[in-house]
Amino acid sequence: MAEMRLNKIIADAGITSRRGADELIIEGRVMVDGRVIRELGAKFDPDKSKVSVDGETITRSLSKTYLALHKPKGVLSTMYDPEGRPCLADFIDLRTERLFHVGRLDKDSEGLILLTNDGDLTFRATHPSYGLEKTYIIEFDGNLPAGVEKTLLKGVELEDGMGRVLRYKHLSPQWIEVVIHEGRYHIIRRLMEAVGVQVLRLIRTNFGPISLGDTLEGRWRDLNDGELLSLQNNLDIKR
Repeated sequence: MAEMRLNKIIADAGITSRRGADELIIEGRVMVDGRVIRELGAKFDPDKSKVSVDGETITRSLSKTYLALHKPKGVLSTMYDPEGRPCLADFIDLRTERLFHVGRLDKDSEGLILLTNDGDLTFRATHPSYGLEKTYIIEFDGNLPAGVEKTLLKGVELEDGMGRVLRYKHLSPQWIEVVIHEGRYHIIRRLMEAVGVQVLRLIRTNFGPISLGDTLEGRWRDLNDGELLSLQNNLDIKR
């Protein structure tokens, strides 16, 4: 096979985008045939060279996979847990591809999470500059504090900066829906705590144009062509 740029070899393995791969190369975390490579633009034959990232040999994925998983509560958003706790890989054990999760849901949250081996899509879908919207429904305890909608839409000062929701809807006596575009650590839970809302359940129903729909808890489905095209358009990915 003809030689190709090292960052593309890494991106084809689904680990990160080509831009992200460049950062790994600069940081000295990439080895080819046992030698650390720091040269951007270096080319190798992926069929003949052994490429490793952080000491782990990678394999290019010639076909791309895009899954929507309904993560149950109590499951870690990781593909492997050294302590043996429930994680995402437990629900896709019949898949042979090496897949990565797109973004995270905390252990106690439920709902939609995407899995793929497309490094470019993963990078863009989780990068704040692309502003991909995420929708959550929240079951809360007690009564809502007065003015909570206005406060959340205006913004709340958190320890790591201002946080706010883009849209807010009161669905029923004990459920609200919020839309955000950022993915800071526990951002929804911290916003709710800041305005005095006690969260009982937190469920992500939409990730950009992808909807959880009627996918059952613990089950996954392939994205259809229309969903994938819409997601790629949202992320300005040319195919």
